Amino acid sequence: MRKSYEMDMTRGPLLRSILIFTLPLLLSGVLQLLFNATDIVVVGQFAGANAMASVGSTTSLFNLLINAFIGISVGANVLVARYCGEKNYDGVQQTVQTSLLTGLVGGVILVVLGIVLARPMLTLMKTPDEVIEGAVLYMRVYFIGMPATMIYNFGAAVLRAVGDTRRPLYFLMAAGVMNVLGDLLFVCVLGMGVAGVALATVLSQCVSAALTVLCLTGSDGMCHLDIRRLRFYPERFAQIMKIGLPAGMQSVIFNISNVLIQSSINSFGAVAVAGNTAAANVEGFVYISMNSLYQTTLSFTSQNLGAKQYRRVDGILVRCMILVILIGVVLGQGAYRLGDPLLHIYSQDPEVIAYGIQRFSVVSVTYFLCGMMDVGSGVVRGLGYSIMPMLVSMVGACVFRVIWIFTVFRMYHTLFTLYVSYPISWVLTVIAHMICYLIVRRRMFPEKAA
Repeated sequence: MRKSYEMDMTRGPLLRSILIFTLPLLLSGVLQLLFNATDIVVVGQFAGANAMASVGSTTSLFNLLINAFIGISVGANVLVARYCGEKNYDGVQQTVQTSLLTGLVGGVILVVLGIVLARPMLTLMKTPDEVIEGAVLYMRVYFIGMPATMIYNFGAAVLRAVGDTRRPLYFLMAAGVMNVLGDLLFVCVLGMGVAGVALATVLSQCVSAALTVLCLTGSDGMCHLDIRRLRFYPERFAQIMKIGLPAGMQSVIFNISNVLIQSSINSFGAVAVAGNTAAANVEGFVYISMNSLYQTTLSFTSQNLGAKQYRRVDGILVRCMILVILIGVVLGQGAYRLGDPLLHIYSQDPEVIAYGIQRFSVVSVTYFLCGMMDVGSGVVRGLGYSIMPMLVSMVGACVFRVIWIFTVFRMYHTLFTLYVSYPISWVLTVIAHMICYLIVRRRMFPEKAA
């Protein structure tokens, strides 16, 4: 019964398997994003635009600090999937135990970083005076839940590696209900404002982490976790870091550029920040939907590499690329076309809505390019080459955006000039990732199997 949750990605029709794997993953990502969306909607409707800006102004900083560790979980995903493809039970077991301990330690480190760096980082980002106190409070409370967040993410990475994307979805459904109820209780009933929405999110993260640990300890498959025999394996940790650390660094570098962009948006005032926050939150659902194909590409590529099914890797890339373009175009265009009613969910202020639609008109309609970039990165990383996509993304997207901010944006100080840096950087990075894949493919695949 339990094994029915797992999937052999090395056999059978690719498209059907990819869709079965991706759909729960997509829904899981949407539910996880709803944590922050619920926070923003509740404070925007019941505590005002400044409270919404307080929550929204922390997003890029959260991503900067958190995604470095979540990126490391990619290493756990790739390693478990590869050992699963090789039918290496000991390798899977040692990676699972090391991954969970790494997530726990990473979460504790994030608690300290979040509390200590909240005010100086938000000040450095030129967060408007009228929202900075709320932003600091929200960030400090939110980061208390980081050990639970990391345990869930590392545990979910392990489950995805063996083809189980359904149970992480169920866990997030339970956590999502907890988050919504907590927001309504702490903000609408108790009037706790930004601290209330942060506390609700922390409690919901604890629920998802506890369910993930219970799932792994109760599993009778390859990813079974025995708490009594839990130990740290330095060799597995080194392998996880070899793949995951560049992925984490890529996220950090990306978010440094996003922090600079957020700082530039902050210079237009609190209303512009609120409008950008609402639009970016809607776009987050588009991104997380596309990012599910990145996760799919990682797991499928790694399992097939372990099983030496080299011919299937090309098929994985092509199918995931087509799917991510379809998702990006449909959802991105949908967000732009329905921008007015969507943004009214977050705020009734017409000026806030106007700023949000301005972002949609540039970023949302071209968002499919970002999905293509992630899938290209995922297939190379799934083959075990993690530094290459990191360097490509750093130069093609991040360095480009920083240069853009200090040159073109300085000459033409408008939000349109700032936003257009996104699609240009995505195009450059997609091209570079495809060139890298062709190079890696030629190097790794035996000629007769290619």
